[in-house]
Amino acid sequence: MSEKFLTHYQVLGVPSTASEREIKIAYRKAARISHPDHGGDPALFRKVTEAYEVLGNPAQRLRYDRSYAAPAGQASGNGTPSRNSQGGPSTANGFNGTFSTRRPHRARNTAGDAAMYVPAYDSLAVGEVPILPRATAAQPVHGAPRKRGVFGASSRLAREARTAQLIMQQVLPGIPAARLINGLAAPATNGYLDHVLVSGYRIAVIGSMLVPDGAFRWDGSMLVHGSKVAAPPQLIPATRHLQELFPECNVTAWVCVHSNTGNLFEPVIDYARSTEPDGSNVVNVANAARFVREAKHFLASGPQPNVVDLQVLGRLLGGMY
Repeated sequence: MSEKFLTHYQVLGVPSTASEREIKIAYRKAARISHPDHGGDPALFRKVTEAYEVLGNPAQRLRYDRSYAAPAGQASGNGTPSRNSQGGPSTANGFNGTFSTRRPHRARNTAGDAAMYVPAYDSLAVGEVPILPRATAAQPVHGAPRKRGVFGASSRLAREARTAQLIMQQVLPGIPAARLINGLAAPATNGYLDHVLVSGYRIAVIGSMLVPDGAFRWDGSMLVHGSKVAAPPQLIPATRHLQELFPECNVTAWVCVHSNTGNLFEPVIDYARSTEPDGSNVVNVANAARFVREAKHFLASGPQPNVVDLQVLGRLLGGMY
């Protein structure tokens, strides 16, 4: 990766879980090597100093982590190549620099394959610090819903717990590389995200609703039940900002609608044209049974669905509150 796109943690050569003492030791070592008086590169020394000014201050480090630790020099929505359908870099118009009338004969990784870490742990040079400790990267579930506010906290926590349990029982077992992250600070707002599910280069931002059994209609913005309407969680601003922060990924929002009775197939939802929850919309709304089916397909159909990208995962973990 170009130095332009290194996070502060990578500049100092420490994992995102590093302690204050480890960060201070790493800074002193990096400063000695990069200092111009010792023959070092002035530009690199400035990066090292900037990284320590942020990570060495607990309050600034927390703000940096909750901004999802965007690599230095990366502008929102650009500066990092997107990935084509094969998972490799592509230009803005999708052309990857070669013409061919024949599809390459390469084995496509499937979501059911064992998790593959990028960069690979066994490729690290002696003494090189990984982006994340292997034990952390191997955990399928990170964080937990936190109690926020006073009013409605118990019902909200119950919804979040049902969605998290659904994902752990019916999504994660079939996709070894999938990682569920609970309780994130929403980027660029004062809000929160219940869950984020990532596998390969696809990210699902997930919220929950609890409604009575019955027939509903989703018109693309509201759930309509007779003369009543119910607005889903406001996930679009955070989803779009995450897309800007992670341009290499496909980021969409999902709302899992639970029924009062716990029946996964309730409520019944009728969809207006072009609003089916197939992952092609910014927000996809579905009852629990369909949410499981469609979310699994969304993650599994992406490029390299068995990859755990340590850079992506590490930045997401930093966003937990």
